[in-house]
Amino acid sequence: MAKLNAINPRSGEADYQVEATETSAIGPIVKRLRKAQPTWSTNVFSRATALEEWANAMEAQEATLMQALSGDTGRRLLSRIEVQSMVGRIRYWAQRFPKLITPETEKQSRSAANVSYNHQLVPFAVVGVISPWNFPLTLSLVDTIPALCAGSAVLLKPSEITPRFAAALNQTIEVVPALSEVLEVVLGGAGIGEAVIDNVDMLCFTGSVETGRKVAVKAAENFIPACLELGGKDPAIVLEDAEIDAAADAILRSAAGSCGQACMSIERIYVHQDRFETLCQALVSRSKELSFNTPDPDKGCLPPFIDQRQAHKVTRQLEDALAHGAVLHCGGSPTQINGGYWMAPTVLTNISDEMALMHDETFGPLLPMISFATDEEALALANASAFGLSGSVFGSVEHAKRVAQGLNVGAVGINDASMTALIHDVEKQSFGLSGLGPSRMGDMGLMRFMRRKALMIQHDRPMPLSMLDESALTL
Repeated sequence: MAKLNAINPRSGEADYQVEATETSAIGPIVKRLRKAQPTWSTNVFSRATALEEWANAMEAQEATLMQALSGDTGRRLLSRIEVQSMVGRIRYWAQRFPKLITPETEKQSRSAANVSYNHQLVPFAVVGVISPWNFPLTLSLVDTIPALCAGSAVLLKPSEITPRFAAALNQTIEVVPALSEVLEVVLGGAGIGEAVIDNVDMLCFTGSVETGRKVAVKAAENFIPACLELGGKDPAIVLEDAEIDAAADAILRSAAGSCGQACMSIERIYVHQDRFETLCQALVSRSKELSFNTPDPDKGCLPPFIDQRQAHKVTRQLEDALAHGAVLHCGGSPTQINGGYWMAPTVLTNISDEMALMHDETFGPLLPMISFATDEEALALANASAFGLSGSVFGSVEHAKRVAQGLNVGAVGINDASMTALIHDVEKQSFGLSGLGPSRMGDMGLMRFMRRKALMIQHDRPMPLSMLDESALTL
């Protein structure tokens, strides 16, 4: 049986091994999930009760889950936040979903006076979820929870880079028998991911554009819908009337938090020319105050790279920028400490369009700054990207709102950054290469797992066969 070897982000050592799921096992697993799903979807009350029990089990296992996540990511505070926020998310959906799926009352058709109708909501039987390594628990459950609420069974494949938390997660699932029948976690690499797509009825994927393209093709070949949440290149626009200290705090928190390993991290900063130097100084001074949380994991602000290959990618982007004339104000290339890779926030100016960091997703704490003279110029620069996940605008509220309306992204934070990491009840969709499909946030986050079946009632006699007689046509 194949083994997964996981690298400890803090030490660089392969200190965890777990058995991967056999590809041949995926079909039988899905068959079992498919058999259990009708019972799960039938009773709304028992489903809500099981989910509440799951939240309680996860809360009881907080320390175990947190420790496993910390091993996967090298982070402690964010690991605790992940667990606590997912407990809250389960309870939110468990209370919310019964209202969303309440049967409709019968309605009158507007196109036929003798026809009434109502809709039946039919969940996809088995939903596949393939999640990434940067927020292992959050991005595994952000789709799983509402799919379960909708009445679907779920087959979850977390990233093979961060498999430690899966055992702790399974412990919370196993203590809720009704849930364990419709939720299965499988481990493995690309082959297991392909097998998941080949066997489920709908797919949710979070990851890179490169892999997302392959997933989309595979899903299309199987004729199943796919919700894709892909990369980002989020811009921040700092207007002339922005409050600079607040903007600096928000931008730096977004760009450097979790070592920049989030799809909604700020990766491009556009600043009005009259505020450029002030913001640059504010970012540099704040960046120098942040320290790596090593060797003591309970101290410091900056965690390591989770996947060490990402450190090398960010290094290449930085070297490319410097070779094309960028000016380095603080930070620099990732540093290897005790086997792990760490990187300080790296503020850069004299940025030009040919630099890779202006086009490719970074997933690291690079902060390139570009000046603009007018709002129109700021929007043109910010929109010159293939990505369109989210962004931020800083300024007086009405001014910032006007500018935000011109950004080609799915969500804009006004006077804050990375707001979609915390605000999950507001619907938004991705633009460009950042994804496909309905919103995973707000009520649509659940409704996308249900198909609408129309039941139409004819209250008069059906149209007679004589309507087919061509001789009835008069010129």
